[in-house]
Amino acid sequence: MNRIATSFSRTTQLAVLLLALLLAACSSAPTRDGPEAKPPPNLDKVPDAQPQVEPIRDGGPNKPYDVNGRSYSPVKTDKAMTEKGLASWYGRKFQGKRTASGEVYNMYAMTAAHKTMPIPSYARVRNPANGREIIVRVNDRGPFVAGRIIDLSYTAAIKLGVLNGVAPVEVERITYEQIRSGAWQRGGLPEEAMAPVIEVKASNDDGPPPVPASMPIPIPEPTAASAALPDASPAAPLPPPSRAYTTAAQGFWVQLGAFKQRDGAEQFQRRVSDELGWLSPLLAIFSEPQMFRLQAGPYATRSEAQEAAGRVREALKLVPVVIERR
Repeated sequence: MNRIATSFSRTTQLAVLLLALLLAACSSAPTRDGPEAKPPPNLDKVPDAQPQVEPIRDGGPNKPYDVNGRSYSPVKTDKAMTEKGLASWYGRKFQGKRTASGEVYNMYAMTAAHKTMPIPSYARVRNPANGREIIVRVNDRGPFVAGRIIDLSYTAAIKLGVLNGVAPVEVERITYEQIRSGAWQRGGLPEEAMAPVIEVKASNDDGPPPVPASMPIPIPEPTAASAALPDASPAAPLPPPSRAYTTAAQGFWVQLGAFKQRDGAEQFQRRVSDELGWLSPLLAIFSEPQMFRLQAGPYATRSEAQEAAGRVREALKLVPVVIERR
């Protein structure tokens, strides 16, 4: 009887030990990405990102980089980009962590990650299955999985109707010209002015084995000054607009001058661009009957436009006017 009891006791101890090891292994396994336990309500009503002309950083997130043995060279100029491929999304696993731009990831904002699109950029994403379209701000790198072309925030995925998994989408980068003229609100530029569509397909030949979507990329930590001023980072050289616009995007604009001749507006634009490099990408000339206006924008809020006007006033000793376009 004692031998039976002893054998039973040892068997029980072994079972308990194996159970403990199994539980420990489960607790140490990586958690899958997904939504938080109690996400905010009405996320489907969150407004789309509002496109603004933001200078493209010459370094940082736009430097060439390697992930999983594959090299990527981000675009550093304002150019049209269109693609067809798969969209995925990322959530709580990256919530509160640094994006490639240095900004903190917010899964409830309308943002996205792209492998080579300039940072920052704005993009239109369309789901052909349901006809939905959204506008997102690209501030991160990824997804590094074969066939996937964009990684959406949790809220962006909800609005586009792709929350249940990867789905085919069409992506179009919104250019400075589309923002200045407001053409992005009307579906973009004419087809002949757009870049050719690149279709990305998943295949065994498409690079190395997949890695987790939106894999963090080591980037220099932003300084306090660059974090406080979005335009403090050096911007890639950008030529001034090649034409005078007749319409403008909605928002707040800073008017620097009005001229009867286009040459006068263009000369002043070159002078402002030379002296205020941070303002150069935002400058545009608008043509009206017998008048050419040099303005900078658009800004999402009046306070942002007034802050820019104050900097212009201090640097150029003139009095800009803030104008709201609706």
